[in-house]
Amino acid sequence: MKYFKHEQALVHPQAQIGEGTRIWAFANIQQGAVIGEKCNICDGCYIEKGAVIGNHVTIKNGVELFSGVTVEDDVFLGAHSTFINDRYPRSHRQDEWTLETTLVKRGATLGANATILCGVTIGEYAVVGAGSVVTKNVPAYTIVMGNPARISGHACRCGRKLDKNLGCTCGLNYRIEENHVVPKS
Repeated sequence: MKYFKHEQALVHPQAQIGEGTRIWAFANIQQGAVIGEKCNICDGCYIEKGAVIGNHVTIKNGVELFSGVTVEDDVFLGAHSTFINDRYPRSHRQDEWTLETTLVKRGATLGANATILCGVTIGEYAVVGAGSVVTKNVPAYTIVMGNPARISGHACRCGRKLDKNLGCTCGLNYRIEENHVVPKS
């Protein structure tokens, strides 16, 4: 085994787990889940078959990732953030269920208790505020907050909020290109 599994974690032998990943107590990783290298999956997480997680991802306590959710590299998922994969959930369906996919792109951060509806893409290095409900796509380097989540600023690659000139205290600067914030070369 090239990853760490706490003795009280459930990891199906046919889940794909990358080298150096740590899986803590009471996590449940299902058959068919794909998890990259050097991830940290904290207590009480549930990762269903069909969920795909990149490398260097931090998944804090109580996060649930269902089939159809893809999380790219370097993403941070705050405690109890959750994903929806059924727009019209019913216990006793009469029609066929349609899986809608969700994508969280490289470097994005989701605050604690954020809820992400299905069919949404969270852009690179975007920040979703704690408790927000994301109902539509979030552009790269954008900060959204609220219910429903609305744009409240722009984020640096380091996670800090950009100033009005699209500069960051870390020294990086950004510009607007085709209505999107992008790093200056």
